[in-house]
Amino acid sequence: MQPLTQQDLKDIAQYEREREEFRRRVIELKRHRRVPVGDKLTFVFENRDTIRFQIQEMMRAERIVQPDRIQEELDTYNTLVPAENQLIATLLLEITNQAEMKEQLDRFMGIDRGGTTVLEIGGERVEGEYEGGHSNEEKISAVHYVTFKLSPGQAERIVRGEDPVKLVVRHRNYRHETSIAGDVLRSLANDLREP
Repeated sequence: MQPLTQQDLKDIAQYEREREEFRRRVIELKRHRRVPVGDKLTFVFENRDTIRFQIQEMMRAERIVQPDRIQEELDTYNTLVPAENQLIATLLLEITNQAEMKEQLDRFMGIDRGGTTVLEIGGERVEGEYEGGHSNEEKISAVHYVTFKLSPGQAERIVRGEDPVKLVVRHRNYRHETSIAGDVLRSLANDLREP
């Protein structure tokens, strides 16, 4: 996928007029890009539209209108637009009880290191690579970004849809896997078709 540019964005006034329709469209799009793995983790696979929505919402919330500030947002968020033969997901640690937040988050320490998250395509494994800076030895964020770098053959197998695809998490405190099929798999295949 091509990175977003300032020409892909609407100014705040124009975005405000189109926001409700665009927001509805992205919510529906994300419905077909969400993959729960067990009851505590959800992966939301990103593409140009989901990232454009995040940038537009940031511009709206922070009233960003200066071209250099807009470019800073683009530079930050474009790292989440998948390149060729890549899938990128936002990993959400789904912890709703505020009283248990720290304790529950601490159970996931190390999830962003060393082979804990794998995309399996017909039994072939692609290890997820986590973006740094979302945890340290003392604390962990509830949001992480994970990239799956596929070979051209693996990407083609997802596009053809002939092999089973699974998202697998093997962490010392959390071991679950989920099949990716139907609308979600078709959505990811469409992403991999995009130049």
